[in-house]
Amino acid sequence: MLYIIRHGITDWNNERRLQGQTDIHLNDEGREMAEQARKEYRNVHFDICFCSPLARARETAEILLRDRDVPVMYDDRLKEMSFGIYEGAPNTLGVSDAPVGVFFSSPELYTDPPEGAESITALMERTGEFIKDRVRPELDAGRDVLIVGHGAMNSAIVCRIKDRPLSRFWDDGILNCKLMRLI
Repeated sequence: MLYIIRHGITDWNNERRLQGQTDIHLNDEGREMAEQARKEYRNVHFDICFCSPLARARETAEILLRDRDVPVMYDDRLKEMSFGIYEGAPNTLGVSDAPVGVFFSSPELYTDPPEGAESITALMERTGEFIKDRVRPELDAGRDVLIVGHGAMNSAIVCRIKDRPLSRFWDDGILNCKLMRLI
């Protein structure tokens, strides 16, 4: 089985600031969310966990898997999408005519990322490579895999696994600390 979960809440989530690859820690609410997820999913079996190296994902994995003998492997390909100059800016999700706003409203039209940002093509390529190199071999060996990551990065993996077009990128609404079974 393949499972995916998004990190717990951070102060920037509450302030509606794009985090992207900025390394933000969980806040107390996010730690509590991860603790609740630990209790809720305690009977779900994982053989291995792959995790983004960003602090909010690392903290979530540590709390979620506390008292379990599950190895956690960090991989840069699981970092959140880079949003360049929009990282840290408040209320950027509501700016529909800004390039980053287009990504959240019509991801298939996100073709010209802002300065320093990652293209959706690059995100899809790195997550696809990760699935091929790390996840498929584990699944083929009959192992249960958990990925702890981020909203856009997790959505890219969901699109890859479910073979969805970019227009359906956000269909699953990747909620914080809610486990999703993919295959």
